[in-house]
Amino acid sequence: MGPLQHPRGGTVSEPRTGPDPANGPAASPAVAAGAPPTVLTVAGSDSGGGAGIQADLKTMLALGTHGMSVLTAVTAQNSLGVRGAWPLPPEAVVEQFRAVVDDIGVRAIKTGMLADATLVETVAGLLGTVDAPVVVDPVGVSKHGDSLLDPGALEVVRTLLLPEALVATPNLDEVAQLTGIRVEREEDMRRAADAVLALGSRWALIKGGHLRGDAVDLLTDGTTEYRLRAPRLDNRHTHGTGCTLAAALAAHLARGTDVPGAVRAAKEYVTAAIAAGFPLGGGIGPVRHGHGIPPVGGPVD
Repeated sequence: MGPLQHPRGGTVSEPRTGPDPANGPAASPAVAAGAPPTVLTVAGSDSGGGAGIQADLKTMLALGTHGMSVLTAVTAQNSLGVRGAWPLPPEAVVEQFRAVVDDIGVRAIKTGMLADATLVETVAGLLGTVDAPVVVDPVGVSKHGDSLLDPGALEVVRTLLLPEALVATPNLDEVAQLTGIRVEREEDMRRAADAVLALGSRWALIKGGHLRGDAVDLLTDGTTEYRLRAPRLDNRHTHGTGCTLAAALAAHLARGTDVPGAVRAAKEYVTAAIAAGFPLGGGIGPVRHGHGIPPVGGPVD
């Protein structure tokens, strides 16, 4: 595995074990020979299995990595919407994170639903103790429009969480929440990306899936710009796309791919997952995370 970029611009090379206040964040313990790259998701649970922790772990497995989780909140949701959400105590989040990182180690981290200001602050502090690339998916609302982040947490996301990110992956609604910029057309995306970069993320990936026409995402570090296009697919079953894209990006970073290459690969994966999305329940079904994995025992009738 090649060296990994991380939010402060260096690389993960010779592992250190344990925190070293004099030298900054500790690198992860070495991964055992033969073990897949380890990826950690810090996010909420989706009881319907289409988004959140469940989507992240399926994605990480599909892309050849070992997914691990820190649960931040429990939601009661299905294909029709979110019925309720309950954040976990900060101490539970800290203990999960330290249990995984201090023993197993991580090669990349993805954050998702963090629910409230206390949890955002807690997670931002934890990220600062680990020398690994971080993908921040600043989850604000669900696919159905249900709020997943307390409005009082937005300032903490801006000032503490985004500065820990190697890549931030907001959709257009989240861009508006974080920066006040409303993207109405593709030409507005660069201005939105610059506003996200100004909050501290090293790269901004602005997801333009809500615009008309092709599904266009813009990736930039402020100097280099990439536009990633995919045909808009005629499939309403897209639950979990944002979580899936960010988890796929983290998985490819953990495998040693640079940011532009990891974003391209993640975009290809999620586009294929959307194409294979399927109906489930009475509302919006999920993307198919295992679209490239043949069923064990052959096709299911």
